[in-house]
Amino acid sequence: MRFVLAFAWRDLRGSGHTLWLFFTCLALGVTLVAATGALYQQVSHALLSDTRALMGGDLEVDARAPLPDEALRWMREHGQVSLLSELHTMLGTQDGRFTIVELQSVDKNYPLYGELKLEPDRDLASITARKDGHWGIAVDPVLAQRFGLAIGDRVSIGSLELQVRAVIRTQPDRSLNADWRGAPVIVSEQALQASGLVQPASRVDYEYRVRTDIAANDWRERFYRAFPHDDWEVRTFSDRSERLGKRLAQVASGLLIIGFSTLFIGGLGVFNSVQAYLQGKLSTLATLRSLGLRDGKLALVYLLQVGMLAGAACVLGAVAGLGIALTAASLASGQIPIASTPANLLPALSLAVLFGVLTAFTFAMPAIGRALSVNPAALFRGIDANATATTRGWWLATIVGCMLIAMLILIALPDALFGLGFIAVVVMLLAMLDAIVRALRRLGRALDDHRALGKRFALRLAVANLHRPGSPLRSSLLSLGTALTLLVACAIVISALVKAIDDTIPQQAPALVLYDISADQRDAIIDTVRNTPGVVRIDAAPLVLARLAKVNDEILRDSGDDKRRYEARDEQKVTYRAGNIDNVTMVRGTWWDAAPAGAQDPDSPHSPNSHSHNLEGAKVVMEDREADQLGLQVGDRLTFSVQDRTLQAVLTGIYKQKGLQTRFWFEAIFSDGALDPFIYRYVGAAYMDDDTALDVQGHIAAIAPNVVSVRTASILSTARQLLGKASAGLAAIALISLSVSLLVLTGVMATSRARQVYDATILHSLGARLSVIRRALLLEYLLLAAITCVFASVLGSAIAAPLLVYRLKLDADIPFEYGVLTAVLMSALCLYLGASYLLRRLRLNPALLLRSGG
Repeated sequence: MRFVLAFAWRDLRGSGHTLWLFFTCLALGVTLVAATGALYQQVSHALLSDTRALMGGDLEVDARAPLPDEALRWMREHGQVSLLSELHTMLGTQDGRFTIVELQSVDKNYPLYGELKLEPDRDLASITARKDGHWGIAVDPVLAQRFGLAIGDRVSIGSLELQVRAVIRTQPDRSLNADWRGAPVIVSEQALQASGLVQPASRVDYEYRVRTDIAANDWRERFYRAFPHDDWEVRTFSDRSERLGKRLAQVASGLLIIGFSTLFIGGLGVFNSVQAYLQGKLSTLATLRSLGLRDGKLALVYLLQVGMLAGAACVLGAVAGLGIALTAASLASGQIPIASTPANLLPALSLAVLFGVLTAFTFAMPAIGRALSVNPAALFRGIDANATATTRGWWLATIVGCMLIAMLILIALPDALFGLGFIAVVVMLLAMLDAIVRALRRLGRALDDHRALGKRFALRLAVANLHRPGSPLRSSLLSLGTALTLLVACAIVISALVKAIDDTIPQQAPALVLYDISADQRDAIIDTVRNTPGVVRIDAAPLVLARLAKVNDEILRDSGDDKRRYEARDEQKVTYRAGNIDNVTMVRGTWWDAAPAGAQDPDSPHSPNSHSHNLEGAKVVMEDREADQLGLQVGDRLTFSVQDRTLQAVLTGIYKQKGLQTRFWFEAIFSDGALDPFIYRYVGAAYMDDDTALDVQGHIAAIAPNVVSVRTASILSTARQLLGKASAGLAAIALISLSVSLLVLTGVMATSRARQVYDATILHSLGARLSVIRRALLLEYLLLAAITCVFASVLGSAIAAPLLVYRLKLDADIPFEYGVLTAVLMSALCLYLGASYLLRRLRLNPALLLRSGG
């Protein structure tokens, strides 16, 4: 064994530099798998490991008004309860600036999980108490930094002037999108009531958090049975974990599939690199076999070499992947509380190394088995003329390796459907490419003597190369076709993700978004905004809260489907179509014929006191996520509960939200007149430059302090920063995948042609002109590139489309053109590099080539 190991090391050190393609492809593939896996582990651990603290309890009971004593008594008997009251409002600074905040008041039991840390470290009750004629507040550090707030500064909220007395250093249930929706500001319950913001039409959320030893789902079922006729919504921490985890799993699985595809393409590079390496050692192998060295020890020598190189490449790839993951995590740490530990990252890195090593051995074994089949008699007949083939035992070992890789993929991917799909795609790819090889060989034989070829010797030679014994067509087409197809699929997926990121930012967004405009404030606010110089346009739309009670004849509260039963307690934001204020697009069904498509006229408000509207024949369209979650179909009869009254409508269509837009996210849009008896509140969108928006905010705060006005410039700036980081990450993934694919594809075209060089040299020595041989080679390459280009474009698109539409839920507008462009460019580049390599080799003197044995 010591001799074998020493021989393997000396041989690798002497000629292993020719395996640079092996090393590079494997290292890059492992890098991508390690980076995506480690990043997923960090993010998922940060978001899912402490969802109770993020939610504030094991359960949360949401209500629009304080719960009655009977419900509170029941809840306290079944757990510890903490109340957090919150509403979104405006905070004004002394220098006249305004921003949206999430005003919160908490009780003495807050928080049930985690710890609230303030600076200075004082009791929250003393900080928020009324002293020297002012109530105190604790502000979020992001808000304090952005507006330069210091301890002792005064701010205005509603009708009150309050004093900043602390900065919130740690708040366990701080929302992940608080920087967009409004940074938290904590006040006392008495200050909240004194602010004048709590009005009958105000949207105050009363969140009762519960900490209990009872299983969350069981607690919810008992609560619903105890209060069956109330509309309080109960969410569990597992609901949040499940939704968040499912989406994370889908995104991570999509990125890991790209990593596995790149590693698989790298495996093809391993095969071709090892095959080319061993092709140059056939004479050595034949000599060793003739001297009596057994095949087992020969195999062990080259398996050891593969293990040495694979181990080094995989460790290097894992380290590089770790660096990428840590860099990405640090960039995202401002939005996600990521804390990396070796325990979090070691499993992902170990799995990437295991994948890499297993891939290296699996793809190297057919090449090793083929090389070991060389006959010692080849030393006398000529090495290049010797035919080699992988034996059955080596193929069985390769199949076992493939099965192990498939099992690891199913274990490693968070979403098993992605893994099953990837395995099915690879098997289908290989089967289809093998069928194409067989078809091309039959076609080549049929065209051999066909009159259409005439006396075109170059064309006949190119066609003959498709079916002659020992032709490299099979290995070349399988490697090239598989690599190019997976590359096309990855290119389309990455392009679609980048396009989705770009489309998230609207081309024309309102400068100011207005919330919680009461019906009696509507005209005054519209006039104020419209009369401000520089305002281009203002749209207003009613906002009504409703619950879906029935679908056709099924009462949702009595449904056997948990999702439908829980949805009956969920409030939904509904409005009219006029102005299309959220810029939605219909995806199924149609709008109603009578609905106006133009912009809404703010001067024609719907009267909230009118009850004379005919509600017969009302129509409604719903947002796609909501409709799909409930299993709704166009034509369903829907019954909504609105302010203790019912409203029936026919579902005529399903729409989707487009990008960030105004972020109202209405769940349903009704036909005109249907909502008139229920309208007490409006939302608005105003278009102007950002400087004017600052002035308008001050004017609105002066006449209606309860109205929330949000400048979208800061939101869009944050969004662009986040999405820019995401685009950069996808670009890095694409660059690595493209680099591996390019190395493999050029290696396929160059390293699998040693026998073709030999045959071309023989033809040249028999009198064939070098120009004719070159033309034949170019025709063969062109034919091979054209076949693989068409195949990869069609099948790569077919792979990417369902992944994007059905799993990642992206638009049906898929950028197939990027896949076709990738296939054409890569085929052309590989054709050029491979042909250039061969044509350089063909400049050798045939006599010298024959004397040297190649």
